[in-house]
Amino acid sequence: MNRFFISLNLNSIFDIYNMKDVKMVVTDMDGTLLNSNHEVSSKFFTLFKNLKQKNIQFVAASGRPYYSIVEKLQSIKEDIIIVAENGGLVIKAEEVLLSNTLHTKRLKALYNTVTSIADTYPIFCTQNQAFILRAPDELVKTFSEYYSNYTIINTFEEITDDIIKIALYHTSNSEAHIFPFVKHLKPELNVVVSGNHWVDISEAITNKGNALTFLQHQLNITPAETMVFGDYNNDLEMLKRAKYSYAMKNAHPDVKLVAKFETSTNDNNGVELVLEQLIAESGKH
Repeated sequence: MNRFFISLNLNSIFDIYNMKDVKMVVTDMDGTLLNSNHEVSSKFFTLFKNLKQKNIQFVAASGRPYYSIVEKLQSIKEDIIIVAENGGLVIKAEEVLLSNTLHTKRLKALYNTVTSIADTYPIFCTQNQAFILRAPDELVKTFSEYYSNYTIINTFEEITDDIIKIALYHTSNSEAHIFPFVKHLKPELNVVVSGNHWVDISEAITNKGNALTFLQHQLNITPAETMVFGDYNNDLEMLKRAKYSYAMKNAHPDVKLVAKFETSTNDNNGVELVLEQLIAESGKH
């Protein structure tokens, strides 16, 4: 297996690759840049200033909606690119660069499918808000961490905007209790386990990897000049499009198989550990 591990005492492994080539850093949010309390560290914001000074583009790529990512990265939102809804929406400085919405012809059938799965709560995600179907108050509180702009609905007809993604939540385990009932929708749709509690459904072309490829073409940055961090299966495609691909120590086993490197956990500043090395390397001549 061509995968390497990092720690504060193993910096010599970075000699394998020349990190001075990196022009873009892309990181997932939950389980990756965010700690278990859904917080971004102050250390990251300090390191971001260094990235900006070195003209290294930073991209936040998440299953979260755009407005939720902005809430976490408010102070730097004008200087970064946001890939939201697993690649369904790409925005830079409030300009929409890419938007993939679910085709209306299949939405009713999808609605019937996802609402028939036991103990599963669907959220219909649009650019500016989420529509939450008949969830108890305690779950709405949980969902509001990710979907702060939401409307509670009782019927499909109440959804008024184009849907980018359907997020499905299970209180115990999405991979065991949701995915088996929707995996048949592939490959016509993209169906991915995006967290311990979540399965996401979107158009087949919608994934973080395709969004990253779009940005690489737009910015004239190659995979060899790209660094990516992730922890769950909705990160797999984008990890494959970067020479410097990192799985978090807390990552899903599938992610560790795909990534070339492994860093520490999200609660131990795993992303920041690598960014410190990147900044040090990029300062060398």
